[in-house]
Amino acid sequence: MSRQSEFPVDPLFTNRWSPRSFVPKAISDKDLMTILEAARFAPSAMNAQPWRFVYAHRDTPEFEKLASALIEFNAMWAKNASALVFIFSQKTVTSDSGEEKPFYSHAFDAGAAWMSLALQAHLLGYHAHAMGGVLHDKAMEIFNVPSSYRLEVGIAIGTRGEKDALPERLQEREAPSPRKPLSDIAGNGVFVA
Repeated sequence: MSRQSEFPVDPLFTNRWSPRSFVPKAISDKDLMTILEAARFAPSAMNAQPWRFVYAHRDTPEFEKLASALIEFNAMWAKNASALVFIFSQKTVTSDSGEEKPFYSHAFDAGAAWMSLALQAHLLGYHAHAMGGVLHDKAMEIFNVPSSYRLEVGIAIGTRGEKDALPERLQEREAPSPRKPLSDIAGNGVFVA
């Protein structure tokens, strides 16, 4: 299935998607650092850069540590990824007076970092799949993350594999997902419910 846009956008946006089937092979440190570097340059309110990344290459104890904080459904297929990344975001920001205040756009900024990561992975010939299905409390504990942060997502990065490498129940979903029409999500001066 090919995605079609209603208005002219760069194919980078329509061709990027999140597969679950990965070829179980390594990613170079240079490629993984390039992907994280792109995420580092995401836009950020007040330049706070609230994102933090915990990453690991496959076939390492660190990878197993990250994989242990995925829900069973995601762990079943993400085990073949070349790398796993968790994105955390800082929920507070320090004001000029030194006071810790809520940082309302922390998750929005972390989302921008995710998209930068996903697009850079795509440009390098990899795919990235963000997963909300993570064991939040377990990850916070495993990585000793301060309570002023929140785990946003886990991400599997790798080279796309064949869909028949997946369990049968996932094979039919292994295609770019459609998007709602723009008119269903964008209103000129009105909120579209």
